[in-house]
Amino acid sequence: MDKFNAILKIIVGNPFVFIPIEILNNIFQQANKNRSSIPVKGTINGKYYQQTLVKYSGEWRLYVNMKMLNKSPQRIGEIIDVEIEFDPSDRTIKPHPKLISALAANRKANDIFEKLSPSRQKEIIRYISNLKTEKSIDRNVKRAINFLLGKERFVGRDKP
Repeated sequence: MDKFNAILKIIVGNPFVFIPIEILNNIFQQANKNRSSIPVKGTINGKYYQQTLVKYSGEWRLYVNMKMLNKSPQRIGEIIDVEIEFDPSDRTIKPHPKLISALAANRKANDIFEKLSPSRQKEIIRYISNLKTEKSIDRNVKRAINFLLGKERFVGRDKP
């Protein structure tokens, strides 16, 4: 795992740090790619995280959310300790069984879902899979189906 210190910066409301080029090159080599998003893991100030490196405005950034660093938006300018390495673990999120059943029961919604980009599919799956109560799961599975059918907004989107 590579270690470095970085100044917490912010862009478009999102705290982040730049990764030193030699460490970034190590991650590219481990990931066997230097484009698209790259899964990473490590620690920030000793606290474990899993995150994704992304390139934005021509620069690779490690975005730092409040799970990774408490009150991160208020800590801009602070120097933080970062450990980072490529994370080869499978991050596939399995769809909730109720979403699978609802899609199976509605062929039109399923066909639309299958035509969505993988990132949009993942957005819907992740949203529903992270819900805590059966009531909210049921309500949001229904909303997801209605969204796919063009009847309702879902996860901040108007239409699929």
